[in-house]
Amino acid sequence: MANKLPLKGDHVGSLLRTEPIKQARAAFAKEEIDKATLKEVEDREIEKLVQKQIEVGLKTITDGEFRRIIWHHDFFSGFEGIEMIKNERKATFGGGNKPKPITIVITGKIKNHDHYMIEHFKFLKKAVDKYGDGTQVAKFAIPAPSVIMYRSFNEREKEIYPNPVDMFHDLGVAYREVVKALYEAGCRYIQFDDTTFTAFNDQTFTKRMMESTGLSKEEILDLMIKTTNDVLQVKPEDLIITVHMCRGNFRSKHLHANGGYDYVAPIFDQLHYDAFFLEYDDERSGDFEPLKHINRRDVEIVLGLITSKFPELEESFAIKERMIEASQFIPLENLAISPQCGFASSEEGNVLTEEEQWNKIKHMLQIAESVFGKVAANK
Repeated sequence: MANKLPLKGDHVGSLLRTEPIKQARAAFAKEEIDKATLKEVEDREIEKLVQKQIEVGLKTITDGEFRRIIWHHDFFSGFEGIEMIKNERKATFGGGNKPKPITIVITGKIKNHDHYMIEHFKFLKKAVDKYGDGTQVAKFAIPAPSVIMYRSFNEREKEIYPNPVDMFHDLGVAYREVVKALYEAGCRYIQFDDTTFTAFNDQTFTKRMMESTGLSKEEILDLMIKTTNDVLQVKPEDLIITVHMCRGNFRSKHLHANGGYDYVAPIFDQLHYDAFFLEYDDERSGDFEPLKHINRRDVEIVLGLITSKFPELEESFAIKERMIEASQFIPLENLAISPQCGFASSEEGNVLTEEEQWNKIKHMLQIAESVFGKVAANK
């Protein structure tokens, strides 16, 4: 069954932090306020954010990742055996931008034990139920299991997991437990964010993965596919799990992996997701031809044709033309539209204002309605 998504115009999840959030998190970092005070501000601002998303017409509602420093580190640090530490990161984005000096390290066997973000989702759902009209769904975004490869393994980690297959096994078990806990908390829409599959055409990235694990490129890819599907196979029928695949996004700059989806599109049919959010906002992503390898018709392909990096609104006609072009390879009824990435993969956010962010989202929803019709765009 296609059209599993709540609407044909969606967003990836992270949103620009409001000024009260920025001020409170800065004060907390300086130990000027305690964690309880920070949470009060986060709760208040997330409730406002939920109302704003409903106001502009979104049907999938997130917490904007307002409680996170960065899209993936905070989540991984919620597992036993993984810690977030201060450490200079090697990653440098376009223009020389470098993220905050934090990373994650594996300190022991990976296990899940009452992951703290379950409470984050419960608060989100309560707010959506309070302010929505019953047509909205609370979406929770977490990094995909494969994102653990978005780094190099140190010698201590190799001692803990001499065989990366064992590491992925433990990670898969932990993820299955988190998915189960989210479902039991009322979650019916989980988005996995992934920056690794799209990097397989980047020689520097794949070389680092191979050196770090001792596995070949093909073995790493197979391991990532297996672990992902091991998690997805236990999901209940009424739980939507999608994946957002991009090439990194920090302060409106990209990280790596110029080039199309030629290498990874042929394996999309092997990944048991309900929809694929794909980055397509500029020429770096290549053309739509690799989509011809997607033969499943029970999935939606969400084209990230709207950029979250810059405030200028895309020409509606040009976006519609690109959607028609994509429909040569994927039937139009299996397509949807979104920004190519979140507006704030990290708490710093992209280089545009909150008003410009909301204008982007409203513009995207208007295009979706004009292409698919009001009912289909907001079903």
